[in-house]
Amino acid sequence: MQLLKEFLLNDSCSYLDDKEQISYYKVIEGCSTHYCQELIERGYRRFGKMYFRPVCQGCDACESIKIDVANFNFSKSARRVLRKASALHTTVQRPHLSQEHLDLFEKYHKHMHLKKGWDYNQPTPEHYYSSFVTGAGEFGYEVLYFDDEKLIGVDLIDILEDGISSIYFYYDPDYAEYSLGRLSLYNQIRYAKEANLSWIYLGYYVKECPSLSYKADYKPFVTLQGRPLESEPFIWK
Repeated sequence: MQLLKEFLLNDSCSYLDDKEQISYYKVIEGCSTHYCQELIERGYRRFGKMYFRPVCQGCDACESIKIDVANFNFSKSARRVLRKASALHTTVQRPHLSQEHLDLFEKYHKHMHLKKGWDYNQPTPEHYYSSFVTGAGEFGYEVLYFDDEKLIGVDLIDILEDGISSIYFYYDPDYAEYSLGRLSLYNQIRYAKEANLSWIYLGYYVKECPSLSYKADYKPFVTLQGRPLESEPFIWK
């Protein structure tokens, strides 16, 4: 394992309008499962070889959040989602890149650009590969959702020592009737229960950001207190 570089990046906030964002980045080659766990527990997110977390001064709107798997109960609504999608099938494998992946990724982001005003940039194989394929180590996987032979969803996850870190999910908007975003999370929880894993790490919860505020619907959950250094203990409550 090798730390290639670390740096701070100032930019406009990804989650709240009219705010600036300062993020701390680590770029790690060959990250171990244990070290990935250590970073995720302290509020980092992973994309490719890059680990980052916000360090904005005077703002704590971004809260790291994780679902308490053992105490999560599937509601009637959740069970309906699971039943409705029973005809779909999944494959779990190591992350990879294909034209099918790129086409679905582009279709999803064009849809979200129109629906929610997300920024849209033409995806490239290089960007996709560096974000979702490299850096997976021994812990990174993708869960592929199919309707017959058609790829309709890709759920990128890390399976860590005590839980699943949910990285990114994209899907075919033509299949909205299946509530694929909720379905993917329910399936993560089901797997974690079967594997005796304690947590689903959901990244950042931001109350005022519609794209992230939904995470508080998955109860019970706990949030990370402060921004502990690697040499410091962490507290979730």
